[in-house]
Amino acid sequence: MPLTGHFDLMASSYDRIFGSPDPAYLKKLLDLPTPGRLLDVGGGTGRVAQTLHDQVGQVIILDNSAGMVRQATRKGLTAVRGEVEALPFADDRFSRILVVDAFHHFHNQSGAAQELVRVLSSHGRLVVQEPNVKRWAVKTVALGERLLLMRSRFSGLEDLVDLFETEGGRVLASQEEDHYLWLIIERR
Repeated sequence: MPLTGHFDLMASSYDRIFGSPDPAYLKKLLDLPTPGRLLDVGGGTGRVAQTLHDQVGQVIILDNSAGMVRQATRKGLTAVRGEVEALPFADDRFSRILVVDAFHHFHNQSGAAQELVRVLSSHGRLVVQEPNVKRWAVKTVALGERLLLMRSRFSGLEDLVDLFETEGGRVLASQEEDHYLWLIIERR
C-alpha cells in the first residue's frame, strides 16, 4: 500500500497551496458536458472535481489518503478511499475518468493503467495530466519527492503512451506542454 502520510499532513492546506487547474481546458480535454459519471482518481480534496461537477451526471473522487477524502467530503463531494490498482467499481462504470498530477504517485502504474481502462465505458474518455519531467522545475519537484520518500515515479510522454496502449487503452491524443503533458485515452 502506498504511503499517504505526506498527503494526510497537507490535506487541510492543499487547496491553498496548489489551487485548481483551468476548468475550461479540462472540459475541452474531457469533451464535457456529458450525462455520465466522472471519476477523479487521485482527486484528493476535490479541487478539480468541484470545478467540473456541473458538467456531468455524477462525480466520484477516489484517493488513498484519509485526510484528502475527509477534505473532499467536507465540501459536499462524493469521495471514496481506495487504491487505483484495485478500483472498487464495476467494469464500464465511468464515461469520463480524470487523473490530474497523480499518476506518478501510483505504486503499480501498469496495474493502475489496466484498472483505469477496465472501469472506463466503451465510449468513454480517460484524461491523464502529468508534470512534464523534461522541465527543470519538474525535475526539482521529482527530486524533492524522492528526498521526502514519496516513492514518486515520473514518466515521459512516450512511456505513458506505451503503458496505456499495452494495458488495453488506445491513445487518441497526447501532447507535451510547458510544465505538463497530457493524454486522451479510450478503451480498445
